[in-house]
Amino acid sequence: MATATPTLSLVVAIAANRAIGKDNDLLWHLPDDLKYFKALTTGHTILMGRKTYESFPRRPLPDRFHIVLSEHVRYEEENVKTVRGVEEALAALPAGEESFVIGGGQIFRMFLPYCRKAYVTEVKKEFEADTFFPELLPSEWKLESARPWQTDAASGLEYRYAVYVRISGNVTFPGKENKK
Repeated sequence: MATATPTLSLVVAIAANRAIGKDNDLLWHLPDDLKYFKALTTGHTILMGRKTYESFPRRPLPDRFHIVLSEHVRYEEENVKTVRGVEEALAALPAGEESFVIGGGQIFRMFLPYCRKAYVTEVKKEFEADTFFPELLPSEWKLESARPWQTDAASGLEYRYAVYVRISGNVTFPGKENKK
């Protein structure tokens, strides 16, 4: 009997130039986007790098299990597991459940090949940044749904929520069978 493989998705907010951060901080403050992130990830496992984890003002985030990729730091908090590499992180994901990669830039690049879905908040403005999200290639991803563009009253930023799905075949987890 085959064991269920994890379902890995990602959640990211990107600028028009694919910028996602600068100096280990977000580029904008969109309260509705933070609520969207919370609604998507609450009750799930979230996977991130050390810098992303350490950027949280309050950690760990409530009602989520955290997998933190770090070569040097080990976290001992409840609901946090520290892993040293991609294979160890993938092995730690719960089978048969959706888990979310939440950043940062290097982590998105490392885990994008294992993701089946991308929940992307698209901000209609370019930002100066030092961290960028990799391109979702049209040969590998298609837009599944998008909400209408809206404008944040406080910042004036236009944004929308889009969901992309992988179209390029199997996602293979090390040591697991392929999952379509």
